[in-house]
Amino acid sequence: MLSHSMKIITLVSFVVAMVAPAPAQLAAPNDAGVAMGHYHLAVKDVDAQKKFWATVGGKPVQNGQLGLIQFPGVFVMLRQADPKAGTEGSTVNHFGFNVKDAKASRAKWEAAGLKIINGGRPEQFYLMGPDDVKIEIIEDQGISGPIVNHHIHFWTSSVADTKAWYVKTFGAKPGKRGNNEAADIPGVNLTFSPASQGPAVGTKGRSLDHIGFEVKNLEQFVKNLEAQGIKMDQPYRKLNANTAIAFFTDPWGTYIELTEGLAPSSL
Repeated sequence: MLSHSMKIITLVSFVVAMVAPAPAQLAAPNDAGVAMGHYHLAVKDVDAQKKFWATVGGKPVQNGQLGLIQFPGVFVMLRQADPKAGTEGSTVNHFGFNVKDAKASRAKWEAAGLKIINGGRPEQFYLMGPDDVKIEIIEDQGISGPIVNHHIHFWTSSVADTKAWYVKTFGAKPGKRGNNEAADIPGVNLTFSPASQGPAVGTKGRSLDHIGFEVKNLEQFVKNLEAQGIKMDQPYRKLNANTAIAFFTDPWGTYIELTEGLAPSSL
């Protein structure tokens, strides 16, 4: 049996474990080794973006020299630049988060001066962030916290082909989201709609410069892509002892970063 002092130590350890914050992680990867990773924004005013994302509910964290804004299921990354345009009109029209209470979130963000665009129903609306970054907000009372990453909404010239490509390339699970064609990767839903205002242009150089997926065994994953005839824009390389990256562009112009070890190891 445990001594009285050992019982106290065990109890204290248990309490610390219960109250300490759980390690912040991206979703566990699918069978292809892929999960959601990050949104990378090219922005005119980094401080204005930091203020915006802090108001929305993001937490700044560091992975070595990489500054990240952490949300459950995704990181937002910022780079100072002069973007060509916002998200609308590109192959990623917007991305979206779930919130636990849409009415309360909207009231809070309106009071903070954020630009809000009405959606089609009370529990759904859009935020328009600095540099015309469009973010859809949808209520889901079943989430554990106030906000969590939810979806990327692609505008494409061929819904069926784009969906099939993401299913094949990233092991996404095909399905529907409402009336929209969709596919799921751990940590994010990929939603596909026909480009409704003329051909959508690629994301590179716009405020949402690229999307990012976290990949297990990235070096081999890149070799597999190359074997399928996919050309890398930037080859696999190590950023530091823990983090590796590579870049390529999907057939419709969405610029994609692949990472391994993006989350800070201390989280």
